Amino acid sequence: MRDLVRRVESATPPGRDRGLDALRALAILGVVLGHWLVTALVVDSGTVRGASPLTHLPEFTPVSWVFQTLAVFFLVGGAVAARGHAAARARHESYRYHHWVGARLGRLFRPVAAVLAVWTVVALAMLAEGVPWQTVHTLGKLVLSPLWFLLVFAALTAATPFLARVHPLWPLVVVLHVDLIRFGLDGPAWLGWINVAAGWLVPYCLGAAWSRNGPKDRRTGWVLLLGGAAATALLVLLAGYPAAMVGVPGAPLSNLNPPTLAAVTFGLAQCGGALLLLGPLRRALRRPAAWAAVALLNLSAMTVFLWHQTAMIAVTATGLPARELLGHGALLGLHSVPDGYGWVLARVAWLPLFAAALLTCCAAFHTYEQGGRRTRAGRPERPAETKEARRA
Repeated sequence: MRDLVRRVESATPPGRDRGLDALRALAILGVVLGHWLVTALVVDSGTVRGASPLTHLPEFTPVSWVFQTLAVFFLVGGAVAARGHAAARARHESYRYHHWVGARLGRLFRPVAAVLAVWTVVALAMLAEGVPWQTVHTLGKLVLSPLWFLLVFAALTAATPFLARVHPLWPLVVVLHVDLIRFGLDGPAWLGWINVAAGWLVPYCLGAAWSRNGPKDRRTGWVLLLGGAAATALLVLLAGYPAAMVGVPGAPLSNLNPPTLAAVTFGLAQCGGALLLLGPLRRALRRPAAWAAVALLNLSAMTVFLWHQTAMIAVTATGLPARELLGHGALLGLHSVPDGYGWVLARVAWLPLFAAALLTCCAAFHTYEQGGRRTRAGRPERPAETKEARRA
């Protein structure tokens, strides 16, 4: 372990912003833990259906405020992509946009191919074995639904040369007007899908502006945190927006599907908190052991994101034989309806097994994320170029 820590420390370029990597790691962990805590697979009459403890236990809504961290991921993504694009243009006379964007998107979509291949085989095998279509649909939706995030993130990444100079206020105005038309003027529901792009443009452009204009002071962080939190509270209390920052089955409105103004203002509050955390994170990550943990997670960030639901499904499926032997109420927190505090405590106890299954998935599939990198000019990366490339 000490040897691994030393190798990670020595391989890290001196100019690497470890705080940004820590924010990305926290965002990924937030999504993973959030899904594991608010997603239940209920076995009912021979089929599996999805459920959420937030439907039965609305007092746990604040859990969604802690673990819905997508805005932070878009903030970091905008900062890193804008910085990387500017550095690529400055360093390489032979810079070509399609080489730059190809390298960026390749790392996103190589691990997607592995997930799609595995789950295509699994779904066909389940159907061939007579597994009910409802169960196959529930599991497939659970695994594939996070891909919407990657599609939006990929589109914004591809548009970075243009978006790097877009002020975040403009997409925020778009989100505001879309919601005014949808909810205030009884406009068509399909308008909300404009916010899938505009809503996540706000933190992405904020990150790009941060990269372009240099580090923000703590005052900016406090303004975003307090202003975003106050705006979100007003929207929830006075305008009827849901308090939960994730979708809740059966609820008439979701803040995420598509994103609402409340989700965007909440994201701004998260971005402010992220800016305030940067300093302490950078100081903490001067310790080689802490930095090694963050660096290793970042190397498999997309693999963790893409396989965490599969890990939960694998543990749930493994427990089915025990459930049949011990009785329908035996495996609380795994197959039962999430309608009480006992389910919550039991689910927390299952989390280490979910994590172990996820580590197994990462060990098997992380190589798809670490495919051979190429330079901005399209040539195979040489050792002399590697350190500079990693800064971007």
